[in-house]
Amino acid sequence: MPMKFWQAVAFLDTDQLLDVARITEAAGFHGITVSDHVFYPARLTSPYPYSPDGSPIWAPSTPWPDPWVLIGAMAGATAKLRFTTNVYVAPARNHLVVAKAVATAAVVSRERVSLGLAAGWMREEFDAMGQSFADRGKRLDELVEVLRVLWQGGMNEFHGDYYDFDPVQISPVPRGPIPIYAGGDSDAAMRRAARLDGWIGNAYQPEEALTHLDRLNRFRRAEGTAAKAGYEVMLALLSRPDLDCYRRMEDAGVTALICAPWMLAPGAMDAGGAWSSAADYRGALAAKRAAIEDFAETVIAKMA
Repeated sequence: MPMKFWQAVAFLDTDQLLDVARITEAAGFHGITVSDHVFYPARLTSPYPYSPDGSPIWAPSTPWPDPWVLIGAMAGATAKLRFTTNVYVAPARNHLVVAKAVATAAVVSRERVSLGLAAGWMREEFDAMGQSFADRGKRLDELVEVLRVLWQGGMNEFHGDYYDFDPVQISPVPRGPIPIYAGGDSDAAMRRAARLDGWIGNAYQPEEALTHLDRLNRFRRAEGTAAKAGYEVMLALLSRPDLDCYRRMEDAGVTALICAPWMLAPGAMDAGGAWSSAADYRGALAAKRAAIEDFAETVIAKMA
């Protein structure tokens, strides 16, 4: 199988998202990844795990459209493009609400949806939505079991340590299993990913990515999933598009790369040529289209 390319749309203008989905499909991408936050608190004390000083790399006004509303809309605007969350903070929500939203998106997209989930890092979101933060990892593991039970269709019940309910039925439900991927690179997150259908890695330097892949493979061997067919290894790299680097990742077992070539449009990088957290991404759609199409021509076509 050739390397799959997914386009990340976090931070993109909400009113451009449907156009970008159409452009992404026409350019030959495999899918789009959608990120998730419910709000930005006026007082944030939780440290963001992916920045040196623990500060988020986005402003409070950055748009975070609801992932499943957005996926439904983008699915309606495309025919073949696939969608996944990168990542959905599932344990911050009610289990029935999560099951219903994901199942509905899978049905209306005609089975073009995967669920990328993680335990989350922002305590303020959990507190505001009435969910426990301290046990979120253990609840997430059990929540995966709950989702798979509810998506079977018909009346189903569940009696676990964190979720307990008598027979209920949700409808609509997908025709088959929805792939579930786990994000994060802690030991607990990678162990979870090894048990599921794939792993989603955050943006890494290439050498760091290879180190994490070695760790993931150890966990997969320990969980007995090293030979699991169709296992997805998706990650983003903190590097300019580089065919040799991408082929190196492919040789190491990466099945999909998460990219954001629309960010290569004018204004998305700082004066030093690095990604800028303060960059203004409100550029013209035409410039973003050009960057996406150039990436497709110079990278995706050549990798295939």
